[in-house]
Amino acid sequence: MQMIEPRAMGTPLQRIDGAAKIMGTAPYAFEHRLERPTYLHPVQSTIARGRILKIDTRAAESLEGVIAVITHETAARLASDENKELWVLQSAKVHFRGQFIAAVIAQTPESARAGADRIAVEYEAARHDVSFSGGRKDLYAPKTVNAGYPTDTNQGDAETAFERAEVKVDSTYTTPMEHNSPMEPHTTIAIWESPKLTLYDSTQSVHSVRTTVAKSLGLKVDQVRVVSPYVGGGFGSKGEPHAHNILAALAALRVPGRPVKFALTRQQMFCLAGYRTPTIQRFRLGATRDGRLTSIIHDVVELTSRFKEFAEQTAVPTRLMYASPNRRTRHRLAALDLPKPSWMRAPGETPGMFAGEVAMDELAVACGLDPVELRVRNEPERNPESDNPWGNRHLLECLREGARRFAWSERDPRPRQRSDRGWLIGSGVASSTYPRYVLLGSRATIRCGERGQYTVRIGAADLGTGTWTTLTQIAADALQCPVEAVHLEIGDTEQPNATVAGGSSGISSWGWAIVAAAQELRRLHGARPAAGAEASAQTPKGADDETFAQHSFGAQFAEVRVNTLTGEVRLSRMLGVFSAGRIINPRLARSQLIGGMTMGLSMALHEESVVDERFGHVINHDFAGYHIAANADVTDMDAVWLDEVDDRSTPMGSRGIGEIGIVGAAAAIANAVYHATGTRIRNLPITPDKLVT
Repeated sequence: MQMIEPRAMGTPLQRIDGAAKIMGTAPYAFEHRLERPTYLHPVQSTIARGRILKIDTRAAESLEGVIAVITHETAARLASDENKELWVLQSAKVHFRGQFIAAVIAQTPESARAGADRIAVEYEAARHDVSFSGGRKDLYAPKTVNAGYPTDTNQGDAETAFERAEVKVDSTYTTPMEHNSPMEPHTTIAIWESPKLTLYDSTQSVHSVRTTVAKSLGLKVDQVRVVSPYVGGGFGSKGEPHAHNILAALAALRVPGRPVKFALTRQQMFCLAGYRTPTIQRFRLGATRDGRLTSIIHDVVELTSRFKEFAEQTAVPTRLMYASPNRRTRHRLAALDLPKPSWMRAPGETPGMFAGEVAMDELAVACGLDPVELRVRNEPERNPESDNPWGNRHLLECLREGARRFAWSERDPRPRQRSDRGWLIGSGVASSTYPRYVLLGSRATIRCGERGQYTVRIGAADLGTGTWTTLTQIAADALQCPVEAVHLEIGDTEQPNATVAGGSSGISSWGWAIVAAAQELRRLHGARPAAGAEASAQTPKGADDETFAQHSFGAQFAEVRVNTLTGEVRLSRMLGVFSAGRIINPRLARSQLIGGMTMGLSMALHEESVVDERFGHVINHDFAGYHIAANADVTDMDAVWLDEVDDRSTPMGSRGIGEIGIVGAAAAIANAVYHATGTRIRNLPITPDKLVT
């Protein structure tokens, strides 16, 4: 792997797309201007399980402005039912409340919605089951969990070692169902101009949408084009196609030549755009009196939908965090009559590290050790799971630097020792980790223009994270030219294939393809290629090599204030120190890391989707009832990183940073709440009722 010399990389370049967004000229999916658009509004099931006996569309069809109504009886037949989530309007079966059962296409959004309200549906309801608990008799083990990890692992004799341990922690932690809430909702415009389908879509992967939609509709891949130059957030929820993509495509088939515009409402997103599964995690730690771990046991129960499985890899980070000769992890699923869970920022690591890092805090208290020192004593020399050497594990440096900056040494370890005018004050710490992923399959093309200009094309996605800017910086250094000489084109399947913007893999995967294309350009055309010279290359085979255990790490420190009368918790201070290789753009990196920490704050104190078991749906399905952190919740928050270059990871020396910011944040806050109050909260979110007795 040939490293590239940094000139543009490492500089806090302003967002290349910033001016366009400020001036409103950077269109999100719904905002693309097209001639003679139509509008779609769905009809959703009002039962959680059963079948449709009768659906009467006459009143809707007679409404002025309505063009067509689609039901399972009239929709075009799909070609593949491999993904049951996308098997839209193909049968009378109802799998969850909120499922698409019909759609109205009209001249205006208002007519479409009014038409949908006029459709009468008669059901044969079946008994539904949406009750999630760890004591269910029908829990089962999936074949694998997300990203292909083994469902269970077992090393040594963890149970016996735990029973014989001098110090034990045996606690159960829960995290609730949580929903992604990107600024831009899930949106698609579909246009069928036979034999081609064009989608303007809000997605983290235009090529994934194209492949999936083509397969569902029985089209060739080159018959589908997907356009998505700008995306207003996703957090994983837009990492794979959902049912709305297929519904929009089916509607477009009914009105050929006319665009069908479809944007999910905020309420509809709570049942149609994925969510983080709730978890029940029993975490057991056995240790010697001086804090050396002898046993780690992590048992997870989470839910999936009955019609389509998704198994979050919640216990996976436990397999590598700390040294112990005996360890066991296990995942079990409850299949329920609910929508399918999906990706949400750092799936697996986020809930799993909450449980693990709070358990470590409990062990520190039980051993009478400083929580930072406990982690130092259990630092593994190699990856405990694979026994591979570490590529770059700098967790201890992050902990020590964070402790120095946070003035951790001044902390009284005893809880309830600091107060200020009716507020108890406490501080906590937690570790973070996230894997280094490089996905194979991305390809970049570079073409030389006049006067030393270069056009770089790759079908990548920018969710608002800064891809437009960082890929331009990488290309400039790979081509040894000024940033101004690079014209980047992304977000369209007319461009070469790019893997998903997920798993913090985007910049690593796409950037490597761009570097490879620049190197190929020089090989073919010399150091000063003439106008018209062109080269193409993909992320090379072996880029996903696992000879070394490659992960990013971090340490997060939090200070909270807890009101003694009301139980209100306020985060007064938070610091994250991270090890993620070379930082491509410090300005954008800090934004990403603080954004992740803010999302962790929101997880710790606010977010909880509540299912009404009588009806099988989330009842707080809007921003009035589903609380997320706002500006006033974020006070003194900072993110810094170690000055390093990871020459084993990518030719840029970087690793992904999009997700590690959230991973330890909730645990750090929960540990700070314990230090402030002496009350250990193991069930998120930490709301006042859990602190006031």
